[in-house]
Amino acid sequence: MNGGAAALEAQVGDSAGEMRRRDTPLLHTKTLVLNRSFLPIHVTSVRRACVLLFRGVARAVNPAYETFDFSNWCEQRSREGEVLGLVGATMPVPRVILLAHYDRVPRRHVRFTRHNVYSRDRDTCQYCARRLPRSELNLDHVVPRSQGGPSSWENVVCSCHSCNRRKGGRTPEQSGLRLLRAPSRPAWTPFLADSATRGRYREWGPFLGLTDLSC
Repeated sequence: MNGGAAALEAQVGDSAGEMRRRDTPLLHTKTLVLNRSFLPIHVTSVRRACVLLFRGVARAVNPAYETFDFSNWCEQRSREGEVLGLVGATMPVPRVILLAHYDRVPRRHVRFTRHNVYSRDRDTCQYCARRLPRSELNLDHVVPRSQGGPSSWENVVCSCHSCNRRKGGRTPEQSGLRLLRAPSRPAWTPFLADSATRGRYREWGPFLGLTDLSC
């Protein structure tokens, strides 16, 4: 075990992977998790990613699809200037990790929930096109329930409070409103939609099929 690995283990008090207190904000940020086929399956904390990397359960991945075990990753330089402090050394923040023995493909079924409707519609009112905090949004039945409209992907959209009040218990046509797009069932997993929508880390781009992610 090299000095960096020994130092990290000394800081792992309960097998959960506690690093220096000054690194706590970075440890609470996110890491993209890939299965063995390099398909994104999950988002976890940097803290958890470091533990998996240290235990040999996962390998760090760079944008060129090169993988590194813990010791080799500690020797890499951070292109983004993000490093975690070890005793007498530093380690780049692992923004992408590959699970060494996990082949499962992510589920394609997306549950119909408030959170996932907001993600599908990118936190944007589907009537006035304003993007707002979720506290200022709600869900609207395009065809009102009072008129037989179902609670489904194809009939529920994200709406701001103002447009929701204006629409009331009517259809968009009856209230003089127009939908930005017809609602439909999404084909993505919710965490990928949030990653793309909220503009996470550029290191994730090659694995999400995106080129415009930023920190």
